[in-house]
Amino acid sequence: MNEAQVIALAGVFQAAALVRATATSGSQDAAALEASIASILRVDVDDAASAFGGLGNLRLGLEAMVQQLDRSPGDVAISQIAVTVLRVERKLSARPEMLQALRDGIEAIQRQVDHLGVTHSSVLARLSELYANTLSNLRPRVVVQGNPLYLQQPAQVERIRSTLLAGVRAAVLWRQLGGSQWQLLFKRSQVVMLARGMLSRAKLDGA
Repeated sequence: MNEAQVIALAGVFQAAALVRATATSGSQDAAALEASIASILRVDVDDAASAFGGLGNLRLGLEAMVQQLDRSPGDVAISQIAVTVLRVERKLSARPEMLQALRDGIEAIQRQVDHLGVTHSSVLARLSELYANTLSNLRPRVVVQGNPLYLQQPAQVERIRSTLLAGVRAAVLWRQLGGSQWQLLFKRSQVVMLARGMLSRAKLDGA
């Protein structure tokens, strides 16, 4: 397990933590949300951290990952979302036509982002629609539980779907870097150790 793989995996956990927060409280860490959504649009990057605009933008994901993997998870729902996102990505990897549809959709949305910004409601609505038309058709589906007050609001549903799309993007990056679920099972302590070190650096970067 190397740092690049841990960064990509932190992207998955950041998306899971954002989805959980949206579903239960209707609010999100704005900086983390922007970094995760922006990562969807950064298709060609030189290194893993660049996908998120730098290590400092992954503090939420690194914190969530350390907590979830360090034997005493505070909110098991975050791990459940992250693991399901990884499974969805595995199914996606066997569907080249869906991968192409996602690429085409993201390219089309990029033009709107250039005018409106990454987290504009119109951009999130289109990313949500792209998720609904593609990834939500794969099994297992990501089941999001939370407060019905927020889960029934269209704007919050759009944020959740957009963030799940960001989670799958991070999972794709993780697999491209050689990540596998076996590593999560057998190298958990190494992942946590690397993540703790990067979290210290991320806090310095964001200071």
